[in-house]
Amino acid sequence: MIYNINKIRLDFPILKKRINKKRIIYLDNASTSQKPKIVIKNQTKFYKNYYSSVNRSIYTLSNINSNKIEEIRIKISKFINAKSPEEIIFTNNSTESLNFLAYSLTKNINKNDNIIISIIEHHSNIIPWYLISKKINYKLKIIKINKKGFININDLKKKINKNTKIISITHISNVLGIKNPIKKIIKIAKKKNILTIIDGSQAISHIKINVQKINCDFYIFSGHKIYAPTGTGILYCKKKNLNNLNIWKSGGGIIANINIKKYKINNIQFINSPWKFESGTLNIESIIGLGDAINYINKIGIKNIINYEKKIIKYTLNKLKNIPEIIIYGSKKKISIISFNVKNNHCYDIGMLLNQNGIFIRTGNQCAIPTMKLYNISGICRLSIAMYTSKKDINTFIYVLKKIINLKK
Repeated sequence: MIYNINKIRLDFPILKKRINKKRIIYLDNASTSQKPKIVIKNQTKFYKNYYSSVNRSIYTLSNINSNKIEEIRIKISKFINAKSPEEIIFTNNSTESLNFLAYSLTKNINKNDNIIISIIEHHSNIIPWYLISKKINYKLKIIKINKKGFININDLKKKINKNTKIISITHISNVLGIKNPIKKIIKIAKKKNILTIIDGSQAISHIKINVQKINCDFYIFSGHKIYAPTGTGILYCKKKNLNNLNIWKSGGGIIANINIKKYKINNIQFINSPWKFESGTLNIESIIGLGDAINYINKIGIKNIINYEKKIIKYTLNKLKNIPEIIIYGSKKKISIISFNVKNNHCYDIGMLLNQNGIFIRTGNQCAIPTMKLYNISGICRLSIAMYTSKKDINTFIYVLKKIINLKK
């Protein structure tokens, strides 16, 4: 299949927008992705024709939407090659999924146990573990990275002991844009009966995910990173681990029965997994949007997207490497993210000047302050691509960046 970038770009209405009379160039896809027309169109269609609650009533609209949600659960399970749709839990985003796991799994952990994360994690995969460790008093161990920015496997092996219960690691660093050796990490963990959690927020739209092949216990991602609306997260849980999860958010929709005698509750029965972990009204429209986004990706082909993005990221790296003032962080073997700084310039200044030219990147600490401190910096400029990023986008970005550098000399 020929990858028709011009046709794909037409599917994303926002790319036609102009700011300061400049065509916008959106290079902040690691934060959130833009939405194709089919997702936008079907959101409106849902509100106009089908809006109702789900799993609550027997009337037509509710039944239609309840069935639709379960169809999308199946679609997502196939997209990441889960064994069963029952292994898919809907949350609000990756942050909620990680908090869910942190609060649920640690109920069976004591002060002699430990959990391992890495130094390059997003704050969402640091803070929940840290806050709970202060209550339970378990040890939180942090793995080092090597000079290229990859997780140091030798350091991981040293930190694992008989009391290690969980390893929670990012698949692709949101700062360095490099893929961690998660298969190797999981293989080490399995030999010690350690649970593994993989944060796939930056991986889901850029590499083919096969959770059975990866063999992790949990895999999480956010819908808004994969061309769907905000407000939807996916928590994959290997079926054998579902019974080990504790309910951390309770309320309507998850109760099979409540027994009250003499005005005292003496028993509560919950519905089966995964539905017992989805209390309250789901973000129905966003889940439907996620289904549409997956349909759109499947139509183009995830392998085609991967091959195209590889060429774009390589092209961008080659352009940046030829600018003497640019500092690039981490290995040059990147998936979708390039973090850089301009010598003797603050990242915010670069970001503001690019913005004036209609070019949008992310600047600052990227919700990864420990990573910033590791490189002895306060912030970075982060460029991140998507399926609709064109060579023209990159050429304009490089042209403007060079002008900014020359202007500030």
